[in-house]
Amino acid sequence: MYQYTEFDRHFIQARAAQHRDQLERNLAGTLSDDDFRPLRLQNGWYIQRYAPMLRVAVPYGELSSKQLRVLAKIAREYDHPTKAVFDKAIGTQATWGTTHLPVGYGHFSTRQNVQFNWIPLAKSADVMDLLASVDMHGIQTSGNCIRNITSDELAGIAPDEIADPRPFAEILRQWSTLHPEFAFLPRKFKIAITGATEDRAATAWHDVGLHLIKNASGDLGFKVLVGGGMGRTPIIGTTIREFLPWNQIMNYLEAVVRVYNRWGRRDNLYKARIKILVKAEGQRYIDEVEAEYLQIIATDGAPHTIPDAELARISASFVPPALVDTTQTAIRAIADTIPADRQKDYARWLKQNVAAHKNPALRAVTLSFKRLGHAPGDADADQHDTAAALAEEFSAGEVRVTHDQNLLLPWVRASDLPALWVAASHAGLARSNIRLLTDMIACPGGDFCALANARSIPIAAAITERYQDMDELHDLGEIDLHISGCINSCGHHHSGHIGALGVDKDGKEWYQVSLGGSDGSVLSGTAVPGKVVGPAFGALEVPGVIEAVLDTYRLYRQDGETFIDTLKRVGFDLFKNAANAARLTEKHEELSVLPKAANYARDAQEA
Repeated sequence: MYQYTEFDRHFIQARAAQHRDQLERNLAGTLSDDDFRPLRLQNGWYIQRYAPMLRVAVPYGELSSKQLRVLAKIAREYDHPTKAVFDKAIGTQATWGTTHLPVGYGHFSTRQNVQFNWIPLAKSADVMDLLASVDMHGIQTSGNCIRNITSDELAGIAPDEIADPRPFAEILRQWSTLHPEFAFLPRKFKIAITGATEDRAATAWHDVGLHLIKNASGDLGFKVLVGGGMGRTPIIGTTIREFLPWNQIMNYLEAVVRVYNRWGRRDNLYKARIKILVKAEGQRYIDEVEAEYLQIIATDGAPHTIPDAELARISASFVPPALVDTTQTAIRAIADTIPADRQKDYARWLKQNVAAHKNPALRAVTLSFKRLGHAPGDADADQHDTAAALAEEFSAGEVRVTHDQNLLLPWVRASDLPALWVAASHAGLARSNIRLLTDMIACPGGDFCALANARSIPIAAAITERYQDMDELHDLGEIDLHISGCINSCGHHHSGHIGALGVDKDGKEWYQVSLGGSDGSVLSGTAVPGKVVGPAFGALEVPGVIEAVLDTYRLYRQDGETFIDTLKRVGFDLFKNAANAARLTEKHEELSVLPKAANYARDAQEA
């Protein structure tokens, strides 16, 4: 992991102190809410439907066990609503202290960040200090700037990797942090980077997607995609450079973002993303980027060319850790005698949760945070602490947040797999559902977000409850199910093999179902948005619609064929007809949409 320098630490500690001063002035009434709003947003503090939401930056998904323990402390001690917030969220008919709220939780997001939903704003400075104590912050998790840069959760360890993308992600993080020219872009700007042949970072769905490649001469460089994105207009990124020398990446990105900053729409929120500019201008945009890049190189002296020494300095933080054997003999002894009735569970876990590693003696293991009774990606304080302990025992004290809202242990000895399975099973984190139906992605939806048209969490819970049989899940095989509560697509519904989008229809919650989406991985195929099967379904209909789609798959699949392969072979219409045939004919009550907190909508839009 990247090791912060004294400059880095001073920077985030100064930012935390600055936030404390701003907060105290706001609470004292000398800094208005309107003036405080852009300042707190710059540190990841939003006001959502009922309470503040903190988004903590986790650059390219890497966390240390020490950082996880501080996140656990924040969840345990700070992520709790006041009585006033409780009454607002649940209603005064409930009794304070008796009704369960999902509090004391961190939420792993699809952006590889961590979010908290109930921290009182008055305590935000204390939380900022805690984060700074372990080299963490919320800088650039909000606003129209270059956001937290994401990567492949197997970065640096994948067998199919051409080059480790993490040093470049870190260099780009440092370059983009508080970049004065790009602090107020037309809209938020997201970059993803991968160094592997398989795209596990969904790069085609980002404003900029970067692929580390080698040319015919063996030189390392980048393939550059620009203009991808979801939202109201799902668009796959356009390749604008087939090969760019690696040391020119910051100069080239300077050109990409500068042209966007110059010509991006500022008069229409929904047309402000770079994808709209690239789609509208096409080759003209590409030509302007090239001209700007040549200007930077020829006239400005290529100021952001990466020196070999700087890449070496940053790369030194990403060497494989020295693995010390800490596994307790007692745990190994238990693992060596896995009961016969659990051998099947263990074998399934090896297949679904364990991935190959660049080092043949090691494995990468995913801890599943998708289980009954919890929203996808939610982890309470104890589970944060447990994950930290597992990381210390089995993974050199490091975890990765995955795009699918789980945690991955990247440095596990193959010989320790039985012991890890035993320990993770006791913690409830060894469910062998990775890449299966219940390993779904879901945004927080209407339960938290002021922009959401519908709830995501109850839909996810209903589907999870219906598909608890592990034999059935493994029989269905690998399926990406993605759920978003609104068109902003935080649940990535466009890229799901099965997608569900919450929509507001006459004050009720309805859901559009789409089929055939892809994030660009080997399992899914070329990145493409799913197709909507027809008019929206009522909330109570969605689980039955999903079941009808899956029954159709079981009916028509061939031996060894995945859901997405069957859909492509048989055709969309057969599945569409099955989905629409599952509509309920009798009248039924729909869930009511929570009223939007209009005064908080601007914060939500920044998300």
